Amino acid sequence: MEDLFTKMIGTLAVILVVSAFIGGSDKFSIFNKEEKDIRYSLLAGLLGGLFGVYGNISGIPMNGAVISVRDIGPMIAGFMGGPIGGVFAGLLAAVHRITMGGDFAWACAVATVSIGFICGIMYDKHGEKLAHPLLSFITGVVMETLHLCIVLIMVKPFSLAFETVKTIFIPFLIVNGLGITMMISVIVYTINQRKLQSDRARLKSELEVANVIQHSLLPTLNELYPGRDNIDVSAYMKAAKEVGGDFYDVFYVDNDRLCFLIGDVSGKGVPAALFMASAKIVLQNCIRDISSLGPAVEAANTVLCSKNEAEMFVTVWVGVLDLNTRELTYVCAGHNPPVLVSDGRAEFVKGKRCFVVGGMEDMPYSENKVQLKDGDIMLLYTDGVVEAENAGHELYGDTRLLGGLGSLGSSDRYDSKGIISKVETSVANFVNDNSQFDDMTMLCFKLK
Repeated sequence: MEDLFTKMIGTLAVILVVSAFIGGSDKFSIFNKEEKDIRYSLLAGLLGGLFGVYGNISGIPMNGAVISVRDIGPMIAGFMGGPIGGVFAGLLAAVHRITMGGDFAWACAVATVSIGFICGIMYDKHGEKLAHPLLSFITGVVMETLHLCIVLIMVKPFSLAFETVKTIFIPFLIVNGLGITMMISVIVYTINQRKLQSDRARLKSELEVANVIQHSLLPTLNELYPGRDNIDVSAYMKAAKEVGGDFYDVFYVDNDRLCFLIGDVSGKGVPAALFMASAKIVLQNCIRDISSLGPAVEAANTVLCSKNEAEMFVTVWVGVLDLNTRELTYVCAGHNPPVLVSDGRAEFVKGKRCFVVGGMEDMPYSENKVQLKDGDIMLLYTDGVVEAENAGHELYGDTRLLGGLGSLGSSDRYDSKGIISKVETSVANFVNDNSQFDDMTMLCFKLK
């Protein structure tokens, strides 16, 4: 019996190959009732039947019987193609077994066809439950027990059947039980990996589209917009993932007032991007509809707090610049203070810091004012700039940002795009190819 068990184990290598073929093929699926027509069932039956023929050929002769893994073919065909697939596979394997002759030929043929039919019925009744390894093993053992019972009933004399069954039943049940379990497990695993790979590819494609859509929501800043000779505006945004929660906006409140807005949504990825789009639109509408900036941000906060089941929020710095008087009115809602470069000196524009937007209802938002003049530069940014880390987990920090902007020298040397490029290069050199963990956004304007 040990020798028989060892020889039958060798056939499991073929089981692995067939399982990988089925799981990796676009034509086959297991435990899938959708789009299963007669052609598919016959194709599944053909594959299972060929495996059954292999089982006959690779089997071990004993007392006129052929001990093999033949029944695994009809079993798997039944799980793929239902009763039609299981019976067709059983018939192919059974006919081949009959041609081999022997006292057990017809009993084995009847058993093989019956097993294919029963497995097809079991799948129609129980579906994917049979994919569980324990149930697969039990199914294999029960089917082979049925096979041996049919042998005991049909083969004459009974003593020949009994002696043969007594000799082989342990390795016969175990090997076939393990064989069908291994085949189903490998097929299901391979199919799941293919599906996972397909889902990842689809998700990547969707995120690329989302990235394009997200950037299309941002204003295009060039010589045509804002379209005024006395101000130069540029922006930069780099998401840590395909889509991010940072955003900026530049829009006219009226003919002579230009609004600058930058924000950073809590969280990352698609949820942050969706909240970012909503926050940007709400803030823009409220600022345009309400004459005072503080009440406008309060109104936006009320809107974003309502039905905020995701409990997300956004830090915001928003300023409205009067292009005639150069007076800047701003609200800082939990955001990093911008840097003002004036007369060769760089300093943070500090004022009353208010609560984040979307975090809590009925919060007050105070306005601050600062008087700008020709040649002044203001850089708005998100925390991804100052919190960029190098390999030693050291932050880029406020000091480096101020030092870099303070070393600009004459403001005539740089336009807004050049200033952003200088900061970007400084951060990149500091980080030195270390992974980016946060979105990085900058918005810069220069009064000319």
